[in-house]
Amino acid sequence: MKAVAVFDVGKTNVKLMAVAPDGRCLETLSAPNPVFPGPPYRHHDLGRLEEWLIENLGALGRRHEVGVIATTGHGSGGVLVGVDGPLMPMIDYEQAPPPGVAEEYRQIAGSFREHGSAIMVGTAHLARQMLWLERDWPDVFATARAFLANPQYWAWRLSGVMASEVTSLAAQSHLWCSSDARRAALVGERGWNHLVPPVAPAWATLGPLKPEFVARTGLSAATRVLNGIHDSSANFYRYQAAGLSDMTVVSTGTWIAPISDRQGPDFDREAPGLCCNADVFGRPVPGMLVMGGREFSAIVGDATGPASRALMDRLVETGTVALPSFAGDDCLFPGTARRGVTEGPLAQEPTVRFTLAVLYTALLTDCCLDSVETATVILDGPFARDPLYGAVIAALRPKRRVLVNHDQFGTVAGAALLATHESRGGPVSLALDAPAPFDHPALPAYARNWRDRANARKAT
Repeated sequence: MKAVAVFDVGKTNVKLMAVAPDGRCLETLSAPNPVFPGPPYRHHDLGRLEEWLIENLGALGRRHEVGVIATTGHGSGGVLVGVDGPLMPMIDYEQAPPPGVAEEYRQIAGSFREHGSAIMVGTAHLARQMLWLERDWPDVFATARAFLANPQYWAWRLSGVMASEVTSLAAQSHLWCSSDARRAALVGERGWNHLVPPVAPAWATLGPLKPEFVARTGLSAATRVLNGIHDSSANFYRYQAAGLSDMTVVSTGTWIAPISDRQGPDFDREAPGLCCNADVFGRPVPGMLVMGGREFSAIVGDATGPASRALMDRLVETGTVALPSFAGDDCLFPGTARRGVTEGPLAQEPTVRFTLAVLYTALLTDCCLDSVETATVILDGPFARDPLYGAVIAALRPKRRVLVNHDQFGTVAGAALLATHESRGGPVSLALDAPAPFDHPALPAYARNWRDRANARKAT
């Protein structure tokens, strides 16, 4: 069967991969996704990204028979578009909006059930980006045809067809009430209904590749462009396609983002980190969001891995800890943003920093699992590549089956599997390992002490 070209738009980097229909990676191309200063605000250069994408679709097409293009990306990117292209640059979601916009947004955002996630840092929510654009550029906003989430923007650029998609809307956009599978009330209250196109499935073919891009890439005129999917949801879909259930998939990277296929949390009540996503079928799925990648980087500094078992033994035995939160997000501990500290006898030793970061992020993940735990916990993404990350979680969750996927392309594989969603005859294959638990006898007491101290740092 023909290969799938997957365009994966991350916060820091973009990847274009040729993927076999069963999810196997055939080739990877990547580039930075830099943030540029204003005016009008910190933003990503969509024009430059599009040139890179088209050039490299052509390169992939010369080496692989590409039949389908699927797009995926993080859940905090959106673009205000007109008939022919973007009307405003794509906002860097770590860019803070003007104070007046931030305050107004808090007043109009509605209940937790309506928006499905806490109000986060910067402009992480598409609805808050829309409010900012409407307030500061009203004439431009008034001419807009749509506001498209990251994956659907690129699908539109490639196919010329606009659609929304449920996993992207449900990924902290605040435009979708996942619990009730409908648009958030805010959309109608602001008069934005016309800016949110009708929802189509992630696997839906929007159309063929536009003729101008067929000419520039050399791809077939029959190349299908799919609607696309939110990145963590794509990763989750890969496990659904493998026939797994009663599972929590912990995607890692910039965010620690567990998603579970079991209900449990009360979405009428807000809790730190809690969110309500949706799977590709539109069903509400509980999740958590913690900016683990930023936390990890702040602790690591210039240190390199992998984590050391001997050093982790020493950290646990001496009670050396990293306490939240190092990034600009409160994480699971409200009021701790940018107040992170390392304490203990080994806290100032550079040699322990990588191992300490792995231990710290494993403890954060363990906290996340309190809210979304299931019979099976699957660890995925960059953190899972370090054996001690999975080993610590396996030790702290002894009554659960903890598995690790060492494949670093889970998001891309899941997006590629959309191409065979309607024709696939059975579950796809998947290779998972069960990590040996980190069996230090002092770990449970260390973890309890860490939680107590982390919780004591919360704002009162």
